Amino acid sequence: MNTFIDHWLPWLGDLLALGGDILALILVIACVMWAIVCERYYHLYRVYPRQLLDSVRHWDARTDKHSWYAQRKREYLCHRLTVGLNKNFSLVATLIKVCPLLGLLGTVAGMLEVFDALAATGSNNPRSMAAGVSKATLSTLAGMVVAIFGLLVSKFAERRAATERDAVSGRFT
Repeated sequence: MNTFIDHWLPWLGDLLALGGDILALILVIACVMWAIVCERYYHLYRVYPRQLLDSVRHWDARTDKHSWYAQRKREYLCHRLTVGLNKNFSLVATLIKVCPLLGLLGTVAGMLEVFDALAATGSNNPRSMAAGVSKATLSTLAGMVVAIFGLLVSKFAERRAATERDAVSGRFT
């Protein structure tokens, strides 16, 4: 894996070397979060409209729309659509909340390296403290950037899903 990163993405290898293991964990969480957010957008704009159209066609094909059984079928169709709309937003919200906390953990780990370098050298040599300071600042920055952009994009998708969810029952008349 390191040879792949060093050959194709040398800037990423340098960044991970400066930021440490916490930064790599933030990168993995960011990739998972963006994969889920992209899946949600795909569902909202590609899968959901087809499912809605199929469900409305199925409902319109029914002759009986007023019996108790017909109303349960209508509720089932609405429920199936709304479950698909609500899927994985809580996981994305959790990942967004974890990123700044991991950044804070990286800050603490970096500062511990700074204090360890101070104790080992017995002086305030900037070269000995540089690795800890870079780890502290890069992990904090990465955690906040991932959280901010993830929050913006996921809230837009959640708002769109909520709008569609509120309009689902009105489509079955």
